[in-house]
Amino acid sequence: MLATALALALASGAHAHVSAEPAEAEPGAYQVVRFRIGHGCSETQGTTALRIEIPPRIASARPQPKPGWGLAVEHGGGAAGAVSAVVWTGRLPADQFDEFAILLRLPQAPGVLYFPAVQTCGAGQAQWTEIPDPGETGRLDHPAPALRLTPATGAPDGGHHH
Repeated sequence: MLATALALALASGAHAHVSAEPAEAEPGAYQVVRFRIGHGCSETQGTTALRIEIPPRIASARPQPKPGWGLAVEHGGGAAGAVSAVVWTGRLPADQFDEFAILLRLPQAPGVLYFPAVQTCGAGQAQWTEIPDPGETGRLDHPAPALRLTPATGAPDGGHHH
């Protein structure tokens, strides 16, 4: 998995994106997902904020505070005002990387969850918000971080991966 992440980071070069780790998890589980920023919006502009949208299917989302960073939680109008987005504000130099963690209660149904992310660098932004259409296989320029929910091997459905 690390080799795959490294290969993707090297292949995309200046177009590195915000990624979700791990890439797969079990439906219905509590899972810490780390959103990794590889570098600033440009070679010289460091990151000053990261906003992660939480899919409506997520039962709960609890962000991990980061020393030196502000943290804001946005609530939607859904059931009990579920978390709709998490925003960290701070300073990450363009030549460094960091991870921002959220503890999620994942939905029961298998599938792919997308977490549109906006990386702010001063006055500029990199929007990692593209979600593929069903069946689309082409490479996206600004893909949203994704988490694939797949039953564990030996699950009642036989552990089929989708």
